[in-house]
Amino acid sequence: MKPIVLVHGFWVTPRSWENWKAHYEAKGHQVIAPGYPGFEVEVEALNADPTPIVNVTVPQIIARYEEAIKALPEAPIIIGHSAGGAFTQILLDHGFGAAGVALNSAPTEGVRVVPLSQLKSTFPVLKSPANRHKAIPLTFEEWKYAFTNTFSEEESRYLYERYAIPASGGILWGGVLANFQPGHQDTWVDYHNDNRAPLLFVSGSEDHIMPPAIQESNHKHYKSNTITERKEYEGYAHLLPAQKGWESIADEVLEWALRHAS
Repeated sequence: MKPIVLVHGFWVTPRSWENWKAHYEAKGHQVIAPGYPGFEVEVEALNADPTPIVNVTVPQIIARYEEAIKALPEAPIIIGHSAGGAFTQILLDHGFGAAGVALNSAPTEGVRVVPLSQLKSTFPVLKSPANRHKAIPLTFEEWKYAFTNTFSEEESRYLYERYAIPASGGILWGGVLANFQPGHQDTWVDYHNDNRAPLLFVSGSEDHIMPPAIQESNHKHYKSNTITERKEYEGYAHLLPAQKGWESIADEVLEWALRHAS
């Protein structure tokens, strides 16, 4: 049984993986879902004091996951959601993991597709450069549009209260500026790396904040000989790991990863 590493995205914590972690553990896998540095506390504590969110950087996040992976008995399956999908790509490029799955992934450097729904979803952060030095929360209405637009009002409210935290304005602004600055930035990967593990992009057709066009473009950037595939699930929003029917997706992506694991 290969171990599994779950990588969370922005505006949430490892708690967002609670169902997948239990699901995979019930199958006999060792599963870890590390938080970013400073995210070891609960959702409620980060909402009360978002200082760790303001201070965290992408290199620190990658280092945290690399350290956790090195402690495992063998190369794991890495599954990342949203920004965690971009971090999964970086980890694979750095030589970690036996296979990777990027769910509704944020783009790595060089992907310039910016759909209108993404602009609307990230506007609370990107509307002001001053937000680069802040942790920016989403209102419930902003959360529902960006994360749970296909969910019921009741489901959306429950997940907002259980999972939502502010996001790092600095990292989000850094991702936007990465394509306009010289040299490699924090989210750079080598798209020609033939030595990385296989990678599957998964898209939800109704995702507003990271629409399928982003994963499609990200997928096309890869020019290596290593397996790189993309699959789209009809009717799924950004918070795909919590949407009804997630169990079959969890099983399908794990089966793909185990089948292709290097």
